[in-house]
This record gives sequence, C-alpha cells and structure tokens, in this order.
Amino acid sequence: MYDTGLMIGHFEPLHLGQMRSILDAAGQAKTLHIVIMAHPSPHPDFTITLQDKARWLQMACADLPFIHIHTTHEIELPLHEHLYNANEDVSASEYVSIDIAASNTKLQRLIDALSLSAETVLFMADDHPLTQNDVQDQLLLRVVTTPLQPEFDSYAIARDPVAHWSAIHPQARADYTKTVAIVGGESSGKTTLVHKLANYYGASFALEMGRLYVSTDLGGSEVGLQYSDYGPICLDHAEAIREAKARATAPITIVDTDFVTTQAFCEEYEGRTQPFVAACIDEFRLDHTIMLDNNTPWVDDGMRSLGTPEARGRFEQRLIDIFARHDIAPHMIDQPDYDARYQQALLLINRYIYGKKS
Repeated sequence: MYDTGLMIGHFEPLHLGQMRSILDAAGQAKTLHIVIMAHPSPHPDFTITLQDKARWLQMACADLPFIHIHTTHEIELPLHEHLYNANEDVSASEYVSIDIAASNTKLQRLIDALSLSAETVLFMADDHPLTQNDVQDQLLLRVVTTPLQPEFDSYAIARDPVAHWSAIHPQARADYTKTVAIVGGESSGKTTLVHKLANYYGASFALEMGRLYVSTDLGGSEVGLQYSDYGPICLDHAEAIREAKARATAPITIVDTDFVTTQAFCEEYEGRTQPFVAACIDEFRLDHTIMLDNNTPWVDDGMRSLGTPEARGRFEQRLIDIFARHDIAPHMIDQPDYDARYQQALLLINRYIYGKKS
C-alpha cells in the first residue's frame, strides 16, 4: 500500500474503463490525487469544461473521501488515447516520443502545487508511453501500472461518444445527451410524438410543465392563469429538463414543448412578453427543436382554446416570430399524417444526432 498516488488524464468523457483504473489505483494508495487536464482536441459537438469533468469525478467518487480531484489548464503529459489511433501494428509506446525534461518539469509543478512527497507514485495504464522502462527510470515519480481495460477504447469513445454511449459513466451522460424539443400549436400531436420517440430510442423525457402546472396549481382549469404564472412554469420546465438529462438513458433527451411555447402562450393570453421567460429561452438553450405544423385535426380536451383556423394560424406564426427573435432555427415537419410526422422526426434525429444519412 502506497501513502500517496497520482493520476493524470483528460477524462473526456469519463468512461467506465477509466473508472475501473481509478478504483484499481485507489485500492493501492491511502490517498489518491486525480489531476484533470484540458483535452487538446475536444469533440466539436460537445462543449465540455474542466469544471464539468471535475463534477463528474467528484460525484462518482463522492463516497470515496481518500480520492481528491484537481484541475489544471497548464499541465499536459502524453496520453495515448489522443496521440495515436489504435493499430495492432503500432503501439502507443512506439508512436510517442517523450521529452523527459519537459515531463519532469510538469511533474514538479504538480508536486509543488499539491504538496506531494517524493514517495508519491504515478499511476499509469500498462500501455502508457510513460511506462517504458527507459522513460520511467528517469521520471521524478515512481510509475505504477494499472491493468489495461481492453473493452474500453478511450480514443474511440472520445471520438464518437454517441456510438459508445453505454461506456460513458452515468455521471457524464447529462453532458453528452442532446435535447430535442417537440413544439407546435394546440392539438398538433406533440405529446404523442414525444412518447413514441422516447420509446423508439429508449430515451428519457421531460413533460410539458404548463399543463401540469394548471393541474397542480390552478385546480385543473386555465381560468385562473395569469401573467405571474409563466415564470414558475418555466422554472418547473427547466428543472424537469435538468432531471431528464441527469438520468439520460440515450444520446437524446426528448422535451415536450419549450420555453418559446410558454412565451407564445403568454403573449397570446396576456398581450405582452415575459422577460424572465425570454431569459430562460436564451439561458436554457435546447440543442434541437422540431416544430410540428398546425395542420392536424383539432381535438378539444377541455384545456385547449385555440381551435379555430384563424387562432391556430396566429399562434403558429407567433411561435415562428419568437424563434426568429432568439435566433433559433427549428426543423419543420409539415406532414398532416401522424405516422408520417413520426417517420420524419426519426429521420431528423438520426441525421443530426446519430449521424445517419438515411
């Protein structure tokens, strides 16, 4: 058992293989320091900060108090997952050229910053370039290897997180799932489509909060709805989306309506824009929006009031205007047939999130 251990990595995304290596190291050290670095080639489809990665590891290790998490924008040591593409003819050790002096300088900065003793060990995967005998003998810290996790290819996972969804640690999945809002006027088939898509992809979803708010806070009727209610509706919706993403079961999270729709109802019924709702539209930005044309049969369910062709057309234009106001370009679905809408939504999601061409 070592007194102190050190691990250094990108953890972008944090995946189960990395977690197993952390647990292996934690079993060999009384105190384990994990230093998270910025990734030199971040994935263009995901905006991941050092703080995001720190949060994943802090949450994953919350019940392991001997593990301490740190971040740095300044330190970069060779890591095999971004320096070579897995190839059975070329190993990471053969591919990477190690600058011993520069590596030791960076290690010394970490030793000083974390007040580490000279007996601290540096944990590395078995195939890491720094584990080469002629390299590790010259490093400031003794290198201790952790077993390889061959079923988890860090390079492949970082390059295509969607294709390797099951490998991503649950704490990191909220930052790798894409929100898809289904919007439209009353009786446009939004909620039915939400449930069909959630079932198709095995995805978590956030329900429409306006309708739920009417049931829980207004006694089941919109007769008491007023301007001051639209802010709480948005807060409830933001929390529902956050919870759905936190328990994300797929690379997409489906959202029934959005903040733009809430604003449209406010302008329709109250005759004015709600500034807090406008802030929510910009602050809680959703990744993709699918807008359903208001060309399906209108069904009166007791809570709908915009059933005339004039009212439906006016509300649809209001949605379009608010989207334009906030620089949001929704994907339009204009098929009047419900199954055709479903099929068109699948094509859009498969193309923009799963990267499928057909």
